[in-house]
Amino acid sequence: MTTRRPPASVDELMTLLADCADAWDTPDRSGDPVDILDHDRQCAELLRRSHPEDEELQVAGLVHDIGHALVPGDDAGHGRHGADAVRGLLGPRVARLVELHVVAKRYLAATDSRHAAELSASSRRTLVAQGGPMTAAEIAAFEADPDFAAAVALRRADDAGKVVGLAVAPLERWRPIVRRVAAAQSRK
Repeated sequence: MTTRRPPASVDELMTLLADCADAWDTPDRSGDPVDILDHDRQCAELLRRSHPEDEELQVAGLVHDIGHALVPGDDAGHGRHGADAVRGLLGPRVARLVELHVVAKRYLAATDSRHAAELSASSRRTLVAQGGPMTAAEIAAFEADPDFAAAVALRRADDAGKVVGLAVAPLERWRPIVRRVAAAQSRK
């Protein structure tokens, strides 16, 4: 995929997500064992199950890795690229959670040795490019963030949503939820 412009509507966002079928987090497919669309759908489904009342968090899970499609090859910046792409359409909280999924990986790498040991090979490799485990000062600042718990939930779903062959809802099942989140943002 080549660099793309951010989606301006829910329909464009859904097309971008659909285009992530058979698109990978690394060009040589040495990263995650599932394509971006499958991974994002798994992540969103895990969040729907664990946080059924938080549609913004679920949608953040659905779109959290579109930065890989928008700017291929920028592992360190994919959270920021994805956040920038959805901010106007889905709002500041969804965008912030998309960006924080990288920050939360750094947090968990510093605070949860079991989680750090279970990171996929791709996540361990990109952790270095993303700044490595947090320092004590970074940990304290992140724990004080109002979106801390949601960001950690997104990160845990991100790490769990890499199962080859896992049956999850098709992308179209998410369209009404994405529309609700976008509509709520447009009313603000």
